[in-house]
Amino acid sequence: MINFQKARDRMVETQLISRGIKDPRVLEAMRKVPRHMFVDEALQEQAYSDHPMPIGDKQTISQPYIVALMTETLQLKGDEKVLEIGTGSGYQAAILGELAERVFSIERYPNLAYRANQVLQKLGYKNVIVRVADGTIGWPDEAPFDAIMVTAGAPRVPQPLVDQLAMGGRLVVPVGDRISQELILVKRVPEGIQKTNLGGVRFVDLVGKWGWQE
Repeated sequence: MINFQKARDRMVETQLISRGIKDPRVLEAMRKVPRHMFVDEALQEQAYSDHPMPIGDKQTISQPYIVALMTETLQLKGDEKVLEIGTGSGYQAAILGELAERVFSIERYPNLAYRANQVLQKLGYKNVIVRVADGTIGWPDEAPFDAIMVTAGAPRVPQPLVDQLAMGGRLVVPVGDRISQELILVKRVPEGIQKTNLGGVRFVDLVGKWGWQE
């Protein structure tokens, strides 16, 4: 019988801290959230391995390091309203739920959204709301957001998401072609928009009006 807490502790030490993840709140969230609960039972023993995993509908749960990196980039303090594009398994939403006041997550596949919501509710994340919609157009009714995370690769930064950033807000999104992307941090500042390239990544396609077409 695998000791999942020990597996999480080992994941944090060997995959996150060793690669430069420093935010203590992010590290604590990664130690706490039971990643194995967000994958099929047959794959649970691999849940804390250093790679992405399939979750159905040709989608994946991201490698733990990428989850931590993108989360740390948002610099969450605890009182933020966060938008996530691409709920997937719900694991990233749970991490965000540990670190922010409210999390609004959009998933385009109804069965993934349903499964993710079931796990999130079972684990008690009452501050995470999941809906089925085109994530590339954001969630205008709840805007503005202090932070936005996109967990799929886009051909360009979706303009509606930029428009829904609060002043001082941060958006992290993979941008590139359908093979590889660069992780881009977008900040809304009084002078306008600042963009920073955080390096190469590889994600599934962001499909929608402001993303890739099916």
